[in-house]
Parts: sequence; structure tokens; C-alpha cells
Amino acid sequence: MLGRPLALAPQAGGPQVIGEVSGAAETFGVKPGMRLAEALGRCPALILIAADPVRSEAVAEQILRRLEAIGAAVEPGRPGEAFLAVEPLLGLYRTPERVLARARQALGAPARVGAGPTRLCAFTAARRMRARRPALVIGERVARRVVAELPVGILRERLGDEWERADVPETLERLGVRTLGELAALPATAVADRFGEPGMRALRMARGGDEPLLPRRPHEEIACDLALPEAASGQQLERALELLIERLLAHPARAGRTIRRLRVEAALAAGGGWRVEVTLRSASAAAERLALALAPKLAELPSPAKRLGLRAVELGPPGAGQMPLARSPEDERRGRLAEAVRQARATAGRDAVVRVLEVDPESRIPERRATLTPWNDR
Repeated sequence: MLGRPLALAPQAGGPQVIGEVSGAAETFGVKPGMRLAEALGRCPALILIAADPVRSEAVAEQILRRLEAIGAAVEPGRPGEAFLAVEPLLGLYRTPERVLARARQALGAPARVGAGPTRLCAFTAARRMRARRPALVIGERVARRVVAELPVGILRERLGDEWERADVPETLERLGVRTLGELAALPATAVADRFGEPGMRALRMARGGDEPLLPRRPHEEIACDLALPEAASGQQLERALELLIERLLAHPARAGRTIRRLRVEAALAAGGGWRVEVTLRSASAAAERLALALAPKLAELPSPAKRLGLRAVELGPPGAGQMPLARSPEDERRGRLAEAVRQARATAGRDAVVRVLEVDPESRIPERRATLTPWNDR
């Protein structure tokens, strides 16, 4: 079917934009992230495939675990994409080519693999790989030339939704910047003034810069699912959710720890999937509290489900067996402040919380009376 114009349909309950597209659809000008109406206007024969984020994530997790099984420290990318460092594996496999061959063998299914000094080079090498041929390795000497020849539009694939909203690739193309080599030749001050932080990150990529890999920590999955009758709704769904919560709390991998973030997943009877995440204000292992937080989300199901799943995405500290009967007002206030600081930092970074420090209260100039300093947890 990849020879026909295909695109992933918008997710149920999400924005009306399409997902990945086939090469035949790209010839009509259809791109990932494009509005559905515009995509159909450019290609009336476009075939929409129901999006299934639950299955996509399950396949992506399987890919990561297979790579970890050969001893690699893996950094997850987009669904179906992963990056790993080759150097730590050279002691086992001796050459980068053998490392890539072993990774390709571990994946089993048809996969594109490639290597390079940066993520962008490795991604480019994987894209240029052909079936039944050894994986391509881009060396340090030719990396700069390879990156310079890449079109600016590749940033759209590498930089995700944040960069699509910033319209960096589209604006660069309208300004006449066609390749990453032309982007690298621009002065940094001009790029920063026009695009801000997104433009500076794109400029670093064009000049061959890259951040260190951030491998994930291997973990045991804490999840459970339950088959449903096709007409399950209302109290039946709530009862199924209660059963899943009890199974999740009894999972041996939880080891008595509390749960901070959960994900409800569903396989829709009409095809495709649905999921929603819930973050608790404070980590808990109380079944009643988890049910109160998750039950309202069942009303968002776009259609009947044939399977319901529950997954612990983030765990908290071990929970105490007996909670205190009452807390003092001072402890309650400090606990709320600590939780507010934690949530703000989790959303906007560690520097998101500052405190006001009085410097010269008697000054006539407002800017000299106080200053902002980093928040001290103690």
C-alpha cells in the first residue's frame, strides 16, 4: 500500500492534522502535520489510515528493548526511532559496521540503520540505506559536507511539533535559504533575532553541533489490560477500570512504590486506538484516589472500545502504610509549596521558580529594591 497516497488520520479527540505520509502522498505536496482539509484538497485520492497510538507505542517499546538486549544504551526518538552510542559496543563487535549489523539482526523486521557523528548524520545515513546492502556509516571527514547538502525541510522531520509551530523551515525557504549549508553561513545574531531559541538550535545542527545522548534507564513495564464487550459503557467501564487499578497496584514490579502519572489506553472497536494521561497532584497508592482521578476520563472515549488498558508511566516514592490523622497548618502549607515548586519545575525547567530577595528597600528606584534569585529547596 505504500505505493499509494496514504496518510495517518487525525487522532480521535485531537487536532485535525494528519500524521506520517507515504512517498506517493508527498508528491502531491502532502506533509505530516498538515490540516486534513488542506491535505484532501491537494490530493483528493488520499487514503486515510486510522491512527493507533497505543499499538505504535507498543511496537516502539519493543524496538527499544531489542536494542537494549544487545547491550546498547538507547535514547528514544520518535515512535519507531532510536539512537544509540556505537563506541561502548566496539569492545564486543570491534567495528561500527558490525554493531549496526547486530542491531539490524536484533530488530528482525525490516529496518533502516545508519551511523554518524551526530543524530542528524545518523538519521541521514539510515534514510539513504537500501535493502540488502550494508548499513551506511558517515565518517567525521564527510559529515560536514553531507549536512551542508541537506535541504532545510529536513528540520521539519527532526525537530518535531515545537518547531513546526515556530515555522522555522518554511520561513527559511521563503527567505531563500534552501540547504543547511546556507543556514550555517548565516550570522548567529541574525538567526537569533529572527527565530529565537528554535533558530539557534537549528543553526547548531547545521554547523554540526549536537547534544550528548540521553539514554533511558531500562525498566520493567507496569501495565495491565482487560478485554471488553463491544457495548461496554457507563458502570461497566468504571468497573473494568476498578479491576485494572487493583491489578496495577498488585503488580510485583511496583514494589510498594506510589504512582504519580498513569495512562489509560483503549483499542477502539471501529479501529485505531485512544489514550489519555493523568498526573496526580501527589503520588498515591490508594485505589479510591486513583479511581476518582481516572474515571472522568472514560467519558472522553470517542467510540466503543474492545480493550481497556492501564499503565503506570511514572512512579513516586514508597508509600507509608499509615498516614497521619492530621497535619499542622504549617506542614500543610509547606507541603503545598513544595508540590507547587515541583510541578512548575517539571513543566518549565529547574529555573522556573525564583524568589524575591530584598536588596535595598529604601531605594527610590524600584529596580534596586529587590532582585530575583534561584529558589533554594531548603
